[in-house]
Amino acid sequence: MLVVRLRLLIATLWVGSLWTVGYLVAPALFATLPDRVLAGTIAGSLFRIEAWLTIACGVALILLFSYRTYDDAAPLRKTLLKLTLAMLVCTLVGYFGIQPFMASLREASVATGGVMSDGAKTQFGILHGVASGIFLIQSLLGVGLILRLRSLR
Repeated sequence: MLVVRLRLLIATLWVGSLWTVGYLVAPALFATLPDRVLAGTIAGSLFRIEAWLTIACGVALILLFSYRTYDDAAPLRKTLLKLTLAMLVCTLVGYFGIQPFMASLREASVATGGVMSDGAKTQFGILHGVASGIFLIQSLLGVGLILRLRSLR
């Protein structure tokens, strides 16, 4: 029973932090701060912390799914493991794959006095859109993870 509760606690921390940073804090930064570069820098810092929290929570859940409890069947554990792995892949692709390209475009614009060329703006917009889509997928996978874990209570 402790393992089941610990799984739910870790998943709730993970998914709740994703939603808080991605859908509350980051938009509030851009809506509140007059300097978009500063807002982006702070949001980037928060997303970096979130990425490492994701790795920690994902690894912890994978380890906890290796423990079989009296009330979870193998197919459910496989589903939970797949959801967790898919969420981890979203972070690996989004933060560690796409974000470095976005950061280099942002740094290049800061080096040129904060002005981004039209091509760079387009490229940044596309990358941001892809990253946002991946984040949305990860958020929806998190809903599935929480709902499936709640069924074990």
